[in-house]
Amino acid sequence: MLSTADLPQPGETRGQQLPLMASENLQPPIRTLTQERIKLNVGGDLFETTLSTIRSGGPESLLYALSYRSIDDRNPIFIDRDPEIFSVLLSLLRTNRLPSSARRFSKQELSDEAVFYGIETNFNFAISPSPFNGIDASIVANIRPTSDGIVSSFAAANGDGSIWLAHGGQISSYDRNLIHDRTIRTHLDEITSIRRVWPEIAALGSNTTSGLHFYNFYSGRHIGSSHWSDPNDPRIYKARVTAIADSLTSIFAAFDCPHRENSILVIDKSTLQIKCELGRQLGSSAKNTVAGKLTWIPETNVVFGSAVTCGAFGYSGYMRLWDARSGEVVWETNEPGSGRSSRFGDSFADVDVDVEGLKLFKVCSKSGDLGFADIRNLGDDPWAYLKDKNPGMGNTSRKGSGHMKIHCFKKEVLVGRDGELEVWSTAEGRESGEEESKGNSEEFYRRNYVDQSEDSEKGIIKEIEGGGDRLFVSRENVEGIEVWETSAFSGVRSVL
Repeated sequence: MLSTADLPQPGETRGQQLPLMASENLQPPIRTLTQERIKLNVGGDLFETTLSTIRSGGPESLLYALSYRSIDDRNPIFIDRDPEIFSVLLSLLRTNRLPSSARRFSKQELSDEAVFYGIETNFNFAISPSPFNGIDASIVANIRPTSDGIVSSFAAANGDGSIWLAHGGQISSYDRNLIHDRTIRTHLDEITSIRRVWPEIAALGSNTTSGLHFYNFYSGRHIGSSHWSDPNDPRIYKARVTAIADSLTSIFAAFDCPHRENSILVIDKSTLQIKCELGRQLGSSAKNTVAGKLTWIPETNVVFGSAVTCGAFGYSGYMRLWDARSGEVVWETNEPGSGRSSRFGDSFADVDVDVEGLKLFKVCSKSGDLGFADIRNLGDDPWAYLKDKNPGMGNTSRKGSGHMKIHCFKKEVLVGRDGELEVWSTAEGRESGEEESKGNSEEFYRRNYVDQSEDSEKGIIKEIEGGGDRLFVSRENVEGIEVWETSAFSGVRSVL
């Protein structure tokens, strides 16, 4: 049963509690030091710096509070902590960058000390990756859970570069510094869908267990479930979840019954109770199979759903848009089938939504070409196709393959072809607000490889997702998950 105590209440912030700062107990005395320099004794080592340096951590930091000691006390302030790590953090306060000596310590060690001194904001800023640029991206880490190392699904969280990984029936979280936070075990044997619907609550689906399940990640408690049922149709039972999305007020989950009838349930985010269902269909053909991907588009308040199947005669599938308020279908296309594109026989292998740019991008199954359509101007055949204008690519034959994935992130389109990862980026020099059309679309995008040849041999790309300024990539039957950042980032790389 759902306990309302586990849900966020209005005005309430859940999560880890911040440590008590010394500034809450140490009030600046009326008489303070007039000198610009201050001496600190950290673990037996003497440090001398300026007041402005140690106060740069902000008024909530421990060092800021200690800088307002009485003028009558001339002895160095003693702090019983590691002096070598303090030297690194002092350099950080002086330059806003971590020195090369920081590489001797793990992120966990540095982060713990930064929290103690109350300068975690400075630390997080210093090690945050540069703005993501797919052309200049490279692998900086491989996160491997300690058990059940094959990642079955993951969710980039909060837009800060943190991530939740599902492996087996467990969930592990890694914070913005890629430091392991915690791992909880669920009642599911395998988690195949995961979505962070509140900062502390995950919505989970499984191919082996029916229902959508909610877990409070910080307490580790199972706080509720949603099941698709119909009193007038006894066949609707044991429906499993294949895809999850959420808006500010609702959760959308695609359910699939054993006899292939499927639907999308709309669940109230504040109560976790089912409100209504969208797009109920029999699932007897490719254009009626359960959605494998769901996305909410906030600017238009529509829900995008797609499904694709591969059989003896190639790929087939559908794309569909529902009005989130009325539940009505506002646009759909089937490939092949009614509403065919001009490239009949070259149906899509995968599709994704550029939510910010209001565009759909698809990768064609036979040619491997990349097509796009403006969500604001959809019709029977809305697709334009990007042309490869980069002569330095070498092998430019983008033939289709049996394993293709596509993901839109930071106004770029990432495409996985078997084990290769490529990026289509907006070309420089494009004027703001300039309209794209079928005739000139190729002028605005350039294609490049993101990976190196040795990266592409690691395994078939299974899932791609961006978060913060990081890209996360998982591969079939390969332990862990790859973390990609732009190569301009410099800092500590070690991950526990």
